[in-house]
Amino acid sequence: MPERRLPSFRSLASRRPHRSGRNGAAPLDADATVLDPTGTRSSLVDSAVYVEGDRVASPLSLGETFERLHQHPGGVAWIGLYRPEENEVASLAAEFDLHELAVEDAIVAHQRPKLERYDDTLFVVLRAARYVDEAEEVEFGEVHVFVGPDFVVTLRHSEAPDLGAVRRRLESNPDLLCLGTEAILYAILDRVVDGYAPVVAGLENDIDEIETEVFSGDPQVSRRIYELSREVVEFQRATQPLVGMLAGLSAGFTKYAVDDELQRYLRDVDDHLAQVVERVDAFRQLLRDMLTVNATLVAQRQNEEMKSLTEASNAQNEEVKKISAWAAILFAPTLIGTVYGMNFDIPELDQSWGYPFALLLMAITCSSLYAVFKHRDWL
Repeated sequence: MPERRLPSFRSLASRRPHRSGRNGAAPLDADATVLDPTGTRSSLVDSAVYVEGDRVASPLSLGETFERLHQHPGGVAWIGLYRPEENEVASLAAEFDLHELAVEDAIVAHQRPKLERYDDTLFVVLRAARYVDEAEEVEFGEVHVFVGPDFVVTLRHSEAPDLGAVRRRLESNPDLLCLGTEAILYAILDRVVDGYAPVVAGLENDIDEIETEVFSGDPQVSRRIYELSREVVEFQRATQPLVGMLAGLSAGFTKYAVDDELQRYLRDVDDHLAQVVERVDAFRQLLRDMLTVNATLVAQRQNEEMKSLTEASNAQNEEVKKISAWAAILFAPTLIGTVYGMNFDIPELDQSWGYPFALLLMAITCSSLYAVFKHRDWL
C-alpha cells in the first residue's frame, strides 16, 4: 500500500516554465519590510502564536511575540523574517537561547544546505530554487530555519520560497499544525522540494531545445550547454545535501518521539526529493554527453569543409594543368614561327624545303608535346 499523502501540501507545476532573470521584486508572501508599532523599520513578515493548531495571536513585533508566547504556555510561536538586521537576530538569539555559531551563519547567509542540532534546537539551511520564463535561468534562494520546542524562526534572504503559502496551508489544517514545531519544519521542507519540480521541468525542456540545436549545427550551442551545465551543478548542490538531511531527521524519529503522521509525511518528501536528485544526476550526465557529441559533430563538419576545400583545390589544379599543357603546346610553334620570321637566307629563303620543314617541325613538336601531356593525364 502506498503512503497516504497529507492533503493540500503537494502542488507540482503542470506547465513548462522558462527561465527569467533575477530581479528586486518584493517577497512572494508579503512585503519585505514593515513598520513595527514604534515606527521603526522591521524585517518581520509575519508572526503568530498557535495553541493546539489555532492561531491565538498575531503580534506586530518581536517583543510582542515573546510576550504573547509567555502568556500561552504550551503554545508555539512562528516568526517569519525577511533579510533581518543583526539586532533583530540578536534579539531572537537572546530570547530563544540560539547558539552563536548558528546565529552567525544566519546573519552572514550564503551557506550550504545543512542540518545541525544545538541541544534541543535544530538549525536548518535550505536552498530554494525557481525557474522563470523570460531569461531562461534558475534563481536560487536561501532560507534559515531555527526549530525549538515551542518556536520556529524562518529567516529568508531571497524572495523564494513562498513561506506565506506554507503558513496558510498549515493554518487550514489545524490537526497537522497541532503536532508541533516539527510539522512546520516538514511543511517548509515539502514546500522547498515542491519548488524543485518546475525547475526540473524547465531544465528538461531546455535540454530538449539544446539537443535540437546540437544536430542543427547552431554555432552558439556549446556556450549554452556550458551555461546550462553550470546551473545544473548549482541545482545539484542545492538538492543533494537534502538527502543526508532527511536521513538525519529520519534517524531521530524514535529518539525524539516523532508522530507517526509526520514520519509518513517526511518519507513522502524524501521520495519526491529522491526523484529530483535522480533527474538532476541524469541531466548532468546528459549535458556532458551532449557536449561530447557536439564536439564530435563540429569536428566532422570541419573535416567535411576541409574535404570540400581539398576537392576544390584538386579540381583547380586539374584546370591549371590543362591550361599549362595547352600553353606549352602552342608555345612550340610560336617559337619556331618567330625564328623563321627573321628571314634568314639559309635555309629559309634559299631552300625550297625550308618552310615545309618548319611546318613539319611545328606539327611534330605539337604532336609530341600533346602525347606527353596526354600520357601524364594533363589533358
